[in-house]
Amino acid sequence: MSAPPEPSPRLPDAVLFACNFNRVRSAMAEGLMKLMYGARVYVDSCGLKREDDGDGPDPFAAAVMSEIGADLRNHQPKTFDDLEDDSFDLVISLTPEAQHRAVELARRRAVELEYWPTHDPTLAMGPREAVLDAYRDVRDTLAARIRARFGAPLSVGG
Repeated sequence: MSAPPEPSPRLPDAVLFACNFNRVRSAMAEGLMKLMYGARVYVDSCGLKREDDGDGPDPFAAAVMSEIGADLRNHQPKTFDDLEDDSFDLVISLTPEAQHRAVELARRRAVELEYWPTHDPTLAMGPREAVLDAYRDVRDTLAARIRARFGAPLSVGG
C-alpha cells in the first residue's frame, strides 16, 4: 500500500514580497508567483525605497524572467508607502532591511511573516553571461522556494 499523497499547502489570499528597491528580487518573486498560481492568489511586491534611476524593472531581471515566460516589462517599482492595500495574509521579506519593515507592518495587523534571505544578483561582476547567470540563480532559487512553500502549480499561469 502506498502512502496517501501529502496535502497541498493552502494558498494565502494575499502575498507581499519585499526587498530593498523592488526592481530585482521582489519583482522576480511577484512575477514567479503570478506565473505559477495565476489569479488563485493576490500577489504584490514592494521595496523600502526608490532608486533615483529606478524606473521599471532591472533589465537583467526582466531578461531572465522572460526566458521562462514571465513578463516584467510593465512592472513599476514601489515602496511600502505606495501600496494601495496593505492587508496581506503573508509578507515574505527577501532582505534583512525589508524584514525589519515587515515586522513594523505586522504590529498593526494580523499578518504572517517569513524571511527568505536572497542573494543580490546586482553585485555580480564579469561578462554579461556571468551576470545573467547570477540573476538566473536568484530566479531559480526563488521559484524553488515558492514551489516548496505553496505547492506545485496545477499549470503554468495557475
